[in-house]
Amino acid sequence: MTTALSITAEQKTELLKFLKKNRSADLVTAYLTFIEEKYHLNPVLFPREKTIYQSIEDLTQRLTAHGKLWRETEIVIQFGQQSVNEETKKIYICPFTGKVFADNTHPNPQDAIYDWVAKCPENKERVGGLPVKRFFVSEDPEVIKNYISERKASIKKVVYSSAITGKLFNSKAAVIDDFKKNHIKPLTFHEVQNQNRFQIEEHFLAFIQNHLTEDKIAKFVEALSQYPEFEPYLEKWVDTE
Repeated sequence: MTTALSITAEQKTELLKFLKKNRSADLVTAYLTFIEEKYHLNPVLFPREKTIYQSIEDLTQRLTAHGKLWRETEIVIQFGQQSVNEETKKIYICPFTGKVFADNTHPNPQDAIYDWVAKCPENKERVGGLPVKRFFVSEDPEVIKNYISERKASIKKVVYSSAITGKLFNSKAAVIDDFKKNHIKPLTFHEVQNQNRFQIEEHFLAFIQNHLTEDKIAKFVEALSQYPEFEPYLEKWVDTE
């Protein structure tokens, strides 16, 4: 004795909603919609491989297992160059902000200090309506020493590069999020069945073949016949056949 197919109240509601919106839907389309709801299917197309998978979770798990989603890599982070160091012999100082330019870390320190004080937002001094270009100069090693700050050592950090785009991300989660947003296309179960451009991943294909059989569609019809709401649709499908 074969087991009867059961339809929950929620599944019935969703199926009716679909049929009212798509009045020309045939029996197979209705059945596919029911299966999609029953098993919470969310098929996705991965265009790069021209393959359809049962869900984004299934796809990401398979890509991860085969090392096709991200690659772990190491980058070196260097902090900014020192403005003044032990080799500096002469410095030019902004009197308004303390900004400093050194003779050995800037190619044109004197031009740079002129440009800086002329545009410095803290420079309120004016001569003839124009900002004054006043600044300090020092060659005193003791004064210069005050401006030497210890430079942080470079550090190494593990990051993740997308195996698809090569872009770097701070975490695996960020790689997956970018993948979901930009590199897959959601499909309905009906769309999966009505296309021949892309292959279907073998486990998903086996699932489809297991459910898309005459006896299971017949059980679906029998289950629907228990509800008066589906009678108009059943009559239409029978007449069509």
